[in-house]
Amino acid sequence: MCVKMRKSSRKLPDIIRSRAVLRKYVEDWKRAGDKIGVVPTMGALHAGHLSLVKAAEAEADRVIVTIFVNPKQFNNPQDLANYPRTEQEDAEKLAPFDVDMIYVPDPEEIYPDGFSTQISVSGVSEGLCGRHRPGHFDGVATVVAKLLLQTGADRGFFGEKDYQQLKVIRRLVQDLDIPFEAVGCPTVRDADGMALSSRNTQLSADERNRAAALFTTLKWAQKQLMAGAPVTETLDQARQDILAAGFEEVEYLELRDEETFAPVSSTPEASARLLVAAWMGSVRLIDNIEVC
Repeated sequence: MCVKMRKSSRKLPDIIRSRAVLRKYVEDWKRAGDKIGVVPTMGALHAGHLSLVKAAEAEADRVIVTIFVNPKQFNNPQDLANYPRTEQEDAEKLAPFDVDMIYVPDPEEIYPDGFSTQISVSGVSEGLCGRHRPGHFDGVATVVAKLLLQTGADRGFFGEKDYQQLKVIRRLVQDLDIPFEAVGCPTVRDADGMALSSRNTQLSADERNRAAALFTTLKWAQKQLMAGAPVTETLDQARQDILAAGFEEVEYLELRDEETFAPVSSTPEASARLLVAAWMGSVRLIDNIEVC
């Protein structure tokens, strides 16, 4: 792998909107033997996204950050309308990094007239977010496949906060023989442990303070489970604690095997993940934590 020179100034990366222009760059890079890393995002970048960019810098010769608010993965039209769109600010945040390109495709570059294909990944997409957001992972799988093919990336970098999504993407590339590695990167958290998310900006100051209880409760449950506490009783108490902190609803709180992603109902004998989704006001928050 070649070693790129660090940027000496805060020059904004090129913003490319055309698939044809993107592919011309990619062809040149491939011809030179460069390995391409991609960081797919929906914009509204925060420190969690930037940690993925940093990981891509370390493992690829060329780095593409994609920004596309994918309508096919939203169940609620109002949620789609409210999703923050901050392209200029995002470009400014990427300036200090060795990003070769920001790919911001026009909608017709992803879903042209007559587009009628949908990718559905069964198994790992079922339950959890898949149950509460029907069709969501079909939209994720379809747009990710499009972005991988358009960018020609060798590796992609994804946050473990969206753990079920990471499992879906890994199954997608494995099943379709796409020569691509989906790299999972640790969740980036605020000082109080709350996972960074673009949706956090939609919380009021009071909601944001109370929302920190989500991770605190996960940590408590993790400690209990690792000490051999019964799974059902521990999760029941954790749900009560989340609601007591001011959450209106706990959509799910489940323990799943990390390898098979099957539900775990007794003390885990292998690595597992504790995953949660809960509503604070009008904002849906998700998080997860490893249970060894």
